[in-house]
Amino acid sequence: MGRSDVTSWVPEGIDLERPSAARLYDYLLGGAHNFAHDRELAERFIKAQPNAREIARHNRSFLRRSVLFMVERGVRQFLDLGSGIPTVGNVHEIAQAADPRAKVVYVDYEEVAYAHSTLMLADNPLATIVQADLTRPDDILDAPQTRELLDFDHPIGLLMAGVFHFVPPEKDPARLVARYRDAIGAGSYLAFSQFTRDLMPTEMDRIVEVMKSSRDPMYPRSHAEITALFAGFDLVEPGIVPTAKWRPDPGFDDGGDPDRAGIYAGVGRKH
Repeated sequence: MGRSDVTSWVPEGIDLERPSAARLYDYLLGGAHNFAHDRELAERFIKAQPNAREIARHNRSFLRRSVLFMVERGVRQFLDLGSGIPTVGNVHEIAQAADPRAKVVYVDYEEVAYAHSTLMLADNPLATIVQADLTRPDDILDAPQTRELLDFDHPIGLLMAGVFHFVPPEKDPARLVARYRDAIGAGSYLAFSQFTRDLMPTEMDRIVEVMKSSRDPMYPRSHAEITALFAGFDLVEPGIVPTAKWRPDPGFDDGGDPDRAGIYAGVGRKH
């Protein structure tokens, strides 16, 4: 992408040559905040996994349903890790439509995601974004924006939707989730989704190869590995299932073929 193609929304200093997962996801969801190299990667992603756009849409729908599920159970504050580039149906829009008092802290390390979230939330005192890496929990939990907006003495909705497959094994995924779990109080919830080899192994292997050329390589996990990450949480029905099967809304979510979801999803409540 030439400099002449760069528009005013691009943050200064961004590396246009190396594609990112946040901008790839934006492209799959039909967004416009991506660059030529992101689109090239996304097309390779789609070739490896022809169901990619549907998978992205179902993951986004799971996020909406899980937030509403938590709101219905009294949760009014959310910590959204790996929130990505703002698009239709952001967490604060969903939660604040249900209750205008709902508070949301977004977290993303990607420059475009941070810049556009900052602009979008400028006039919303009950939502903010922290630019940080989710594998450094203390940077997020101790951030002034987080402590100012969230009350850790009350239940929090912890959201890890479509992001944890970017956490490598050497980062000790179980320890990371446990650090966040220990920071939130009883009655809090965890909503979690990530890619797996269990459902579409051939396509998943191809995706892993494609993403090796990005700044965000992928690490799919099995049903058992994902279940282990819910230690300290009581899984709510229907447990860990393909995204389309997690409490679909009749008439709103068409479901599709669950075996082609590519992603497992689940919600748990902290003891």
